[in-house]
Amino acid sequence: MTSPPRTVDSSPTPSSTKKKSGALLVAVIFAGTLLAHLPLLNLPYYWDEAGYFIPAARDLLLTGDLIPVRTLSNAHPPLVPAYLALCWKLFGEGIIVTRVAMIIVAALTLLGVFRLARHVANREVAIGTTICTALYPVFFAQSSLAHLDMAVAALTIWGLIYYLPERDAEADAPRSMMMIAPPPPAWTRWAVCLTLFGLAALAKETAILTPLALGGWSAIGWCWRGVRERRFSKSYLMETRGEVVKILALLLPLVPLALWLAYHYQRTGYVFGNPEFFRYNVEATLTPERVLFAGGNRLWHVTGHMNLFMLSLATVLAMLRPPVKDASDSGGGARRRIDVSTQVVFGVLVAVHVVALSLIGGAVLARYMLPVLPLVILVFVSTVWRRAIRWRQVLGGVCAAFVLAMFVNPPHRYPWEENLAYRDFILLHREAARFIAERHPDARVLTTWPGTDELREPYFGYTSRPLAVESVPHFSKEHLAAAHAGGAPFDLVFLFSTNFHDDLSPDAAASLFGAEIIFREERRGQWVAVLKNKK
Repeated sequence: MTSPPRTVDSSPTPSSTKKKSGALLVAVIFAGTLLAHLPLLNLPYYWDEAGYFIPAARDLLLTGDLIPVRTLSNAHPPLVPAYLALCWKLFGEGIIVTRVAMIIVAALTLLGVFRLARHVANREVAIGTTICTALYPVFFAQSSLAHLDMAVAALTIWGLIYYLPERDAEADAPRSMMMIAPPPPAWTRWAVCLTLFGLAALAKETAILTPLALGGWSAIGWCWRGVRERRFSKSYLMETRGEVVKILALLLPLVPLALWLAYHYQRTGYVFGNPEFFRYNVEATLTPERVLFAGGNRLWHVTGHMNLFMLSLATVLAMLRPPVKDASDSGGGARRRIDVSTQVVFGVLVAVHVVALSLIGGAVLARYMLPVLPLVILVFVSTVWRRAIRWRQVLGGVCAAFVLAMFVNPPHRYPWEENLAYRDFILLHREAARFIAERHPDARVLTTWPGTDELREPYFGYTSRPLAVESVPHFSKEHLAAAHAGGAPFDLVFLFSTNFHDDLSPDAAASLFGAEIIFREERRGQWVAVLKNKK
């Protein structure tokens, strides 16, 4: 008797389907991020890029030395310059290679945001959080710029994915334990988590705030449980020794940073960068007035900056409503929130960054909050999803407000790198530099930084040849008058808006020098001008 032919089940297995969906997600996020930034890929280097990060990466490429040669070392760890140098080594040194390399980092950050939101909430919240984060003006602007903070955000977010326990296991944990801090993850996930936090510290020294905050909060939770259960003793220490080890292990990401600072000290004689860098970022910031000013700005950066207040307002209004019934729950239960302990951990991380970065950091830049900003957006989106029936329309309005903030500048002064105003700055400077190079190639130009480096260094993308430059500290009447009275040898003056209150306008500077304005352009409140000395 002949046996019936065997049929082969060709249906995809769950694991293969999951891998395909994961690969598709990666492709969609990267392609979407790249396409959105296509008009920005050939922009010359901007401000701090040209001031430190690109020269540091270029020195590493040309000399193999981790300590910059063409600029004073500020003790920032070398991971991002090393990454850029590697990309240039593989694909050729160029602006577009740099931009694409940083977009890859931004795409990895967005992928991490999706995975984290899916990890602690659900697919709908993950999609909403990822889109809101991608369209938030500060995140969008920083996605193609060669700064350190996006790399820190990527590594921090992925580290948190491995730090937080699986949602199902978290839901089954005792509430008395979970209300303070989530339980430590399995050892394999823990090792990956610590590695990612260590790499983040090698991207920027302030990244160490995350593991230190997590370790401190976990220690508080461990002590609280011991006191609450009235068994805070040697036996309690032995019973929870695994948790204690993991709390102490959160100090391990300090090791690579400490090794780098020791190496930097051995090479330069400074631990935290050159004296001027340390004075500007630490010594000059520790005054009550400065701390209060910076603290207010940091709170604004995570609640209202660049129309983020629209999402904050939507969250507050949603909190006035009861949770929406979950259609998938046959018992008629409400939509599930992010676990309280996880929200508390997110709040601790945000608070630690707000406080620490109010004490240090000379420039109060919104990009410094990028490692924790997605956590704020995640909790807010989850709240809107949980309590608003028309949550998609609400988040659509928030995204529209974010897109508007990319192009419409705030009425107050702010760093132009926090929306697409930085593009206007670059285009204006490129046009002025090309005008000088084509019409007056042999002229000596008086200007201030970053214009000095834009004209001196062709690889920054502004000119095809180096120009002769004379420098002034800034465009105040005092400094320009001193340059004029001192008889500095210059033929042209390259002026531009710098966001400082005491800068002279082109007409006032022309009157001061007795010069004529031979080039002037404006873009959305910014301007450049070239003055020709009549002498």
